[in-house]
Amino acid sequence: MFTVIAGDRVERIEARPGPGGRLLAPPDRPLLGWERKPHGWCRDDACLPAARAAAAETPDGVDVAAFAELTGQVAVIDAAARVVALAAAAPRLTAAEAPGFELDGVRLADFRGRKVALVFWASWCGCRYDLPAWEERHAALRDHGLTVVSVACDRSADDARPWIEEAKATHPALVDTEGVVAELYNVINVPTVVWIDERGRIARPQDTQTATDLFRSMNGLDSQESYAALRRWVLDGDAGLDEAQVREHLRVPTADEQRARAHARLAVWLARGGRGEAARRHVAAAAALAPHDVAIRRGLMPLTGEDPFGDAYFALRDELEKAGIPIHRPLPARPTA
Repeated sequence: MFTVIAGDRVERIEARPGPGGRLLAPPDRPLLGWERKPHGWCRDDACLPAARAAAAETPDGVDVAAFAELTGQVAVIDAAARVVALAAAAPRLTAAEAPGFELDGVRLADFRGRKVALVFWASWCGCRYDLPAWEERHAALRDHGLTVVSVACDRSADDARPWIEEAKATHPALVDTEGVVAELYNVINVPTVVWIDERGRIARPQDTQTATDLFRSMNGLDSQESYAALRRWVLDGDAGLDEAQVREHLRVPTADEQRARAHARLAVWLARGGRGEAARRHVAAAAALAPHDVAIRRGLMPLTGEDPFGDAYFALRDELEKAGIPIHRPLPARPTA
């Protein structure tokens, strides 16, 4: 038996290693939520026609990685650990419709009719100190139709909870321990903020915004500028970008980024099970595929015994700066006042 992890879903499948490093599953058993029918593989109302599914079927069984690809997923397999990690091959991310999600009992759809500032942060980032200021912005603008929804990109809710409690958060403060929401919005570092309008459209895509100036000397970001922009959007409806600019700046994930996320998912699973050395191999694989993804690389440091505020982080900063890869990615043309 192999364990399959896909975001916050975990299942077990019958499978065995086959020739060429493939993982083979029996065709008469459910696979990744799909069942074999006479006309193809089906899940709920969706069906993968038999002619198309044949690309993953062999005389010895169903090639799990190939089958995952046919169903719109990438699979990373650790045969020694008997674990398969999945990530969406091409998540649907368009300005016309912000990806819906449900986390900690809160649904994005609950806020339809209001503007939403979706704020990604983490306890391993200095942006943790911004959470009280985001709560202040929520309190100041909620009667004008804004809801701040903060999403902690922490692998443990216990890491994020003290900062949420210290902020005395009345806004929805969520913890994305499995990286599901961060994957949907292609968050590659924190802080990242996405604005979503009353109709559920992305009004301002992934933007590096701060709510305090504690680290302005390092990041060069002006918190008052971002607050003025937020107020202008909430009060005047001006997001600072037109529809064409939103589409231009929307950062859609690449295939390598998604495969890196699958490796990261596998690394987390292994580290939680006490298999640190195996986890490190997948951390390295994720870094090789997406060296610019600070959310993965820094976010996994605590799981492999590294300090995300220490030498490992500054070594990562130096590496990215020498490669010309920006740490922070603020959007241009932000309105001021």
